[in-house]
Amino acid sequence: MFSNSPEETEALGERIAPYLYPGAVVAFRGDLGAGKTRMVKGIARGLGVEDTVTSPTYTIVSEYRGRFPLYHIDAYRLSGDDDFENTGALELLGGDGIALIEWSERIPRSLPDYAVTVTVKITGANARVFCVEGLDNLNER
Repeated sequence: MFSNSPEETEALGERIAPYLYPGAVVAFRGDLGAGKTRMVKGIARGLGVEDTVTSPTYTIVSEYRGRFPLYHIDAYRLSGDDDFENTGALELLGGDGIALIEWSERIPRSLPDYAVTVTVKITGANARVFCVEGLDNLNER
């Protein structure tokens, strides 16, 4: 998928939202400023979240209410899987809500096999390429 603006990135997130249901985990990967949080905002909107979605870099986890609980997790400041487990965030994966994890490459052992992976590549000032893998995994869970 391609995006040429932050608004298009959010719209892509809205297109992914209908595929997600409680227990789903989406693992985002990409450089700083690539658009991970923008896509999360779109997914949240697509799931009926009305609150303003912001990056949880310093809080690690933000929880929102929409059709399902939405857990927005940012692993940027974590030192690895053990640190992630110590935050208690591991308990949020696979439960009654949907977990969207930015900087998921920092916690590879914590991610379930069925996680959807979204890799973002910056290709220009506002241009991005999004590679979404594993949507079909959701049906196997």
